[in-house]
Amino acid sequence: MPIIKPYLTSLRFTSTMSAGTGTGATFAIAATAFTTDTGAAATAFPSTFAFYNLYVNGVLQAGNTSTITTTAITIPDGNAENGGTPVVVEFVVN
Repeated sequence: MPIIKPYLTSLRFTSTMSAGTGTGATFAIAATAFTTDTGAAATAFPSTFAFYNLYVNGVLQAGNTSTITTTAITIPDGNAENGGTPVVVEFVVN
């Protein structure tokens, strides 16, 4: 019996910390503040995905540093970062 590899692809969303609102544990960046790989404004994050990676200033963050919904990503204490710091969220979907 042949091994069938699962179909996987990734979707990336880019923004900056200045797009976030709130402070401390409630700091969040709305999905609509991100752009997609094509440069279009994002409307929502994927509702189903295998996993996601968060990069802040190009550095992969530990899995417990954020939570995500279809409408926003919460990054506790993200407001302490410089507003120009890039944020990339990569979803691996199957």
